[in-house]
Amino acid sequence: MELEMEQNLSDRVRERAYKIWIASGYRDGEAEQHWLAAEREILSALQASAVVKAPAKRNKQRATSKLYKAGNAIKV
Repeated sequence: MELEMEQNLSDRVRERAYKIWIASGYRDGEAEQHWLAAEREILSALQASAVVKAPAKRNKQRATSKLYKAGNAIKV
């Protein structure tokens, strides 16, 4: 599974580097710069996505709610 994820990441970086090369006018001798730029973009996007998906920390004071059962308040 981890090897598969690494291969997928490598494929995504390769595809993005290729697009950067095309956008640069097919200039030779800049493959490493294109690869590093693509890698930064992909990893940055993955990191931003992970931050968005991370659950927010709850404030314990606000998380305390009251449940009413048979007219009596029970703090949870």
